[in-house]
Amino acid sequence: MNRERFETLADAHGGDITRWPARTREDAALLMAADPGFAREVLGRAAALDGLLATYQVQTPSGALVGRIVMGAQAARSRPRWTGWLAPAGLGAGLAAACAAGVLLGVQLTPAPEPTIDAESLINAVADGGFSLDEEA
Repeated sequence: MNRERFETLADAHGGDITRWPARTREDAALLMAADPGFAREVLGRAAALDGLLATYQVQTPSGALVGRIVMGAQAARSRPRWTGWLAPAGLGAGLAAACAAGVLLGVQLTPAPEPTIDAESLINAVADGGFSLDEEA
């Protein structure tokens, strides 16, 4: 274990190594033995933060807040359920329209192909009699 990993673990799990994942404790103990000053500093900072977090207390929500949450839940429950399937259908229609617009735009922006018959081949076909403007021929 290196110093950076030790600090990361202390930040994540606190200053008490017994709360760290079991697979990391032995490596942490080896680093603590090799560099006790560094370990003491890092664990001290983590323990100070642990102490601050331990003093924090969650306030009880006000009656007005609880009432607003309950009323919001009741309002959500009273909405028609058929609207739930309508939103995905609208998203699918929008996606299909975007795809169609992309294909149409691609067709419009693609240049027309150049003719593949060169003038010399056309002259030779007419001269050899292999070309006629007569529809009955």
